[in-house]
Amino acid sequence: MIARPSDLFLSISLATLAGYVDTAGFVGLFGLFTAHVTGNFVLIGTELGHPGEGVLLLKFLAFPSFAAGVIGARLLANACERRGASAIRPLLACQLVLLAAFMAAAIVGSPPLDPGAPVVLAAGMLGAAAMGIHNAAGKLVFGRIAPTTVMTGNVTELLINLTDCLTGHGTPAVREKLARFGWPMLAFALGCILGGWGFRQAGFWCLALPVVTLAVLTLLSWPAPVASVATTPTRAG
Repeated sequence: MIARPSDLFLSISLATLAGYVDTAGFVGLFGLFTAHVTGNFVLIGTELGHPGEGVLLLKFLAFPSFAAGVIGARLLANACERRGASAIRPLLACQLVLLAAFMAAAIVGSPPLDPGAPVVLAAGMLGAAAMGIHNAAGKLVFGRIAPTTVMTGNVTELLINLTDCLTGHGTPAVREKLARFGWPMLAFALGCILGGWGFRQAGFWCLALPVVTLAVLTLLSWPAPVASVATTPTRAG
């Protein structure tokens, strides 16, 4: 039987993957963030100050693509819930397909000289959609672990808990939160380093590593959803 993932393994794997993909996309696709939209808000504002039509379109299209990934993930999770099935594997499989398509489109369009080229736009949209599913899964099925994409909240939580520990208020719950938020932050940072190095060494072929990672996660043994216990109303005597 394939082993079940622990929460620590899961948070480290997903955070490393997110940092890796986000950095590779940023370096290779004209500064596009695929794993979160906050940075793209800033970059779109920057592009408006220094217009570059193709680059602006690429970053603008990331928003509806990311939204499509989130909405699709929600609809898929709802469908799985109606059937009494776990949505974890279907969500990971969909992200895997989109991420592989992102890699294929990016390789076809390499080197991406024109940010407005159709294949480059398609690559950016596929990458954003894949990471939209990643973000949605964090809310829908992986809520027990810390966020694995946007690290601002993790860093804030980590520093609050670290301050509590250093000032003598480090309760067991605080120390648990310190580890829960600290490991994903370190893993995301490692993923960013590896993503930049991987793109420098292999171009968009470096995305094969997160594709394989997702394939492994998809094949793991995920627990079935816990059935709700029906309560029988008691009659008053």
